[in-house]
Amino acid sequence: MDIKIRQYAEEDVKETIAIWNEVVKEGIAFPQKETLTESTGDLFFKEQTFTGIAYDEEKKEIVGMYILHPNNIGRCGHICNASYAVSRDSRGLHIGEKLVSDCLMRGLHIGEMLVKHCMKMGKKFGFRILQFNAVVKSNAGALKLYEKLGFVRLGTIPKGFEMNDGHYEDIIPHYHEL
Repeated sequence: MDIKIRQYAEEDVKETIAIWNEVVKEGIAFPQKETLTESTGDLFFKEQTFTGIAYDEEKKEIVGMYILHPNNIGRCGHICNASYAVSRDSRGLHIGEKLVSDCLMRGLHIGEMLVKHCMKMGKKFGFRILQFNAVVKSNAGALKLYEKLGFVRLGTIPKGFEMNDGHYEDIIPHYHEL
């Protein structure tokens, strides 16, 4: 795999919404229930402060993405929020050694690349804090990654996330100073 992260472009819409919608349909990570179409997806990705695309240069395909945007406005406008999605077939794959934004990373996953890139972009856009409002307690992979990257857990909101089957899971908000 030769993964590069770049900014979203209109020609990415079909592959990007396919990955996004995969996560929405799984119903275990994103708060959204509605899937995106090509027109709503293109608008949604362009409205973000930054939409990052993880592109596999060898396979010539998009394998992951993230959106970065303000978490709030005004006096809290320096806090950003992000959502990450990796295609089902690319989850958990180690990339090996990779130079990402002038930083050499070894043995990382696509998700880790996306979060690290997002943190750099958040800082570049003037945000001071990256906050995750709703990390689902059963999302062990995300929790492990955020701990590894130094995110701070803010406690637990009992039954804060409705799963696809209708039961509720706890969510664990996190933050990281940029």
